[in-house]
Amino acid sequence: MQNLDLLKIKKVFFVGIGGIGISAIARLMFLEGKEVSGSDMSENVLTQELAELGIKITIGQGFELIPKDTDLIVYTIAIPHYDPKLFEQIKNSGILFKSYPEMLGLVTKDKYTIAISGTHGKTTTTAMIAKILVDAGRDPSVVVGSLLKDFKSNLIIGKSDLFVVEACEYERSFLNLKPKILVITNIEPDHLDYYKDLDDIKSAFKQLEMQSEIVISDYSKYLDKVPKLSVPGIHNRMDAAAAFAAAACLGIPEEIIKKSLAEFSGTWRRLEKKGETKEGTIIYDDYAHHPTEVRASLEALRELYPRGEKNITVLFQPHLYSRTKALFSDFVTCFNQADRVLLLPIYFAREALDPSVSSEKLAEAINLTHLTPNPSPYKGEGKNIVVQAFGSFEIAENFVKALKLGKNDVFVTMGAGEAYKVADKVFKVIHKS
Repeated sequence: MQNLDLLKIKKVFFVGIGGIGISAIARLMFLEGKEVSGSDMSENVLTQELAELGIKITIGQGFELIPKDTDLIVYTIAIPHYDPKLFEQIKNSGILFKSYPEMLGLVTKDKYTIAISGTHGKTTTTAMIAKILVDAGRDPSVVVGSLLKDFKSNLIIGKSDLFVVEACEYERSFLNLKPKILVITNIEPDHLDYYKDLDDIKSAFKQLEMQSEIVISDYSKYLDKVPKLSVPGIHNRMDAAAAFAAAACLGIPEEIIKKSLAEFSGTWRRLEKKGETKEGTIIYDDYAHHPTEVRASLEALRELYPRGEKNITVLFQPHLYSRTKALFSDFVTCFNQADRVLLLPIYFAREALDPSVSSEKLAEAINLTHLTPNPSPYKGEGKNIVVQAFGSFEIAENFVKALKLGKNDVFVTMGAGEAYKVADKVFKVIHKS
């Protein structure tokens, strides 16, 4: 790893600046007075907000976009995979360079770092802990993989030495951190394009544990202390229990923790209620892209909208060929709480085409499963599921328009890709959440 003194860095260029994590570091560098610029393949909410701050952002990607007098290049971890030529140019440029995970390790190395890791629930748990610490007057800094509703940002800069970070396990990224407190929400098979199997994943978490002073992995005893939440679902209650455990470890009084959790309103793209249309259709957007997350989100929606009261239509975009293929049988059964499932083409991101798996094949498998007695733990639910795959966003948009959804319907876009864009085009939300 290159030696780097951030105090000597004046000009920083971010490749993939629109990513949810890397954009927080860009914002941090800018607020510290550095000259920040960057590039991304497309515009999004984050690039727009950074541009409004005064950060120059170029849409596109290439080494020629990086100013020659740049002191430091920060790149998204996906660059070596999907643009190896650019990565080689960065390495051979003579300019200092760091990945986003390396930068996260650098900015937190002298802080009292509270890292939240796990297959699911990282973002919500991080946001909950951040809110508790803010409400308790502990003035933390926070980097989270979403937008905090109260701050409309993925970054909080505090004056204390407390630094709360979401710690991603992909490619063992979180091993750049040396946490004082490590929270592990759960561990399941995921990122199997990188990890060999569950044991390989566990080995990464075990190494992170060894780098941490205090590890919180069993937080079940705090579940009974969690107050009534405004966000639905047992998964949110589990996240709240983990946040409760971390806050208690920091000596925050229980009454402050309970009040803060009770007031927690969720985060951007985590079962986020967008509002209602004039016809009365309720619109949600959710980042769920793993079968466990999909199932949990749909169960949470069913708490709010029981069968017989509302029909739930899910527009889902599978994320990665490798994940869809490795967890195929779980994807077949995870939509059981929905009445209609619409599938967009797989968002392949950093991967090469894999014709052995597709949304069409997933739709066919779900339909076949629901033509026979349901063997899943949700027997009796979802037997009449209607599933359809679409070859493009445009075809899906036209289909959703033709459904003419009304007051008896809930429509939720789901996935780590861009499914939400269909709802943005089709529905006009008049009563926002």
